[in-house]
Amino acid sequence: MRIAKSALVEPGRNEIYGVAAVALSFFVFAYSSRFGQISILAYYGVWLPLVVVDYRRVLGNYLRYGWIFAFALFCFLSAFWSDAPSVSLRAAVQYLTHVVCALIAMRVLTSETLVRGALAGSAVVLLYSLVFGNYLYDALDGTYSFVGAFSSKNQLGLYASLGVLFAYANVLIFRARGIWLLGSLGTGLLSLYSLFASQSATSVITTVAILAACLGMQATLFLAPRQRRLLFFAALVVAAGGAVAALQFGAMDAVLGVFGKDSTLTGRTYLWQQGILAATQSPWFGVGYQGYWVQGFSEAERLWQDFFITSRSGFHFHNTYIETMVETGVIGTLLLTGVLFASLVAHLRRFLIFDRSPQSLVLVAILALLVVRSFVEIDIMHPYHVGSFLLYFAVGKLTLQEPKAVLGSVSPRVSLRRQAMIG
Repeated sequence: MRIAKSALVEPGRNEIYGVAAVALSFFVFAYSSRFGQISILAYYGVWLPLVVVDYRRVLGNYLRYGWIFAFALFCFLSAFWSDAPSVSLRAAVQYLTHVVCALIAMRVLTSETLVRGALAGSAVVLLYSLVFGNYLYDALDGTYSFVGAFSSKNQLGLYASLGVLFAYANVLIFRARGIWLLGSLGTGLLSLYSLFASQSATSVITTVAILAACLGMQATLFLAPRQRRLLFFAALVVAAGGAVAALQFGAMDAVLGVFGKDSTLTGRTYLWQQGILAATQSPWFGVGYQGYWVQGFSEAERLWQDFFITSRSGFHFHNTYIETMVETGVIGTLLLTGVLFASLVAHLRRFLIFDRSPQSLVLVAILALLVVRSFVEIDIMHPYHVGSFLLYFAVGKLTLQEPKAVLGSVSPRVSLRRQAMIG
C-alpha cells in the first residue's frame, strides 16, 4: 500500500501523522530517562525520515536558519575548552539534532496540528504519571510531593501547565468541535488535577498568569490592529505598575506562603548565588556545554550533597540565565536568550499587526510561558526537552510567511500590497 506524500509532509493534510508524531515526541521528552535509547530512536524515527520523503519541503533553505542554530553551534565549539570535552561534544550533537527535528516539525505541521498533538501527548504523559507515579520526600522543606513518573514535581507541573494551555488553545482559539472538543475538555480537567496535585508553585503561578494574558489578548481581536496596539501597551504599563506596587506590599511573600514557600524559594536563592560565583570563574565562554554537573567534579559534588541529590544527576541551577552563563558564558547566554526574546517579540508583533492570527496568539502564549519559567527552570537549553522543542518550533515559524487569511492590517492598501507580494 502506497502512502501519499501529502499525508506525511503537507501541512493541513497530514493531521493524523502529525498528531501522532507530536504525541510520541512529548512522551519521549517526558520519560526518555525511563525508557532509554529506544525511546530517543523512536523520536528521531518520526521526524528525520521525512527528509527522504520530500527533502525540499521538509528542510527548506537552511541558510536562513543561521541565527537559529547559533547557540547549538556554539555548544559544539565549547567542547574545545570544556572541563569535560566528551560530555560537551555528545550533548552538543544531541542538541543540534534535536533542533533539526523541531525545525522539520515546524515546516510540515500547522500550529493547529501542533496544538492537537501536544494535547494528546500531554494527556498520555499525565495519565502515565497518575497510574505509575509516586510521592517524593523533599529534604529541604520536609514535605512529600506527588511527582508522578518524574523525579521532580516541577516537571509534572510543566506538562500539566502545557495540557491546560493547549486545551484552552484548541477550544477557544481553534474552535474545536466534536471529539476534539470532548478530548480538550477531558485533558484540561486532567491537567488541572495534575497541576494542583503536583503542588508546584512555579507551574500554578505561571499557568494562571499566561491564561489571563491569553484571555486578555484574545478579547482584543474584535478591535482594529491600531486600537489593539494602543490597548496592549496601555495594559502593559498598568500591569507593570501593578506588579511593582504588589511587590512593595509583600504580595510575593503572600503568594509563596499559600504554597508553603519562603522568600528563599526552598533554597534556590542560595543555589543562584553559587551559580553566579561559578559563572565568574569563566565569564565569557563558560566551562563547556553541560560541563559543570559532572560526577567527580568537586563543586558539583558539593552542591549535590548540600541539596541531598543522592542520584548525583538531573540537577541544575533552576535559572536558565545562570545555568547558561556557567556552561557557555556571556556569549552563549546572549545567543540563546536572544532567540527566545526575539521570537516572542516577533510573534507578538504579528499578533498586533494582523487582523487575526491564531497562530501568533498560540505561539506568543507558548513563548511567554517559556520566558516566565526561564527565571526558575531550564526548559530550553537541553536536548529531548519539550521546552526546547516548542521554542525552536515557534522560532522556525518566523522564517515562514503568515497565511494570507490573516493579512488584514491597518490600511487596506497595505494589506493588498502584502497579499500581492506573497501571491
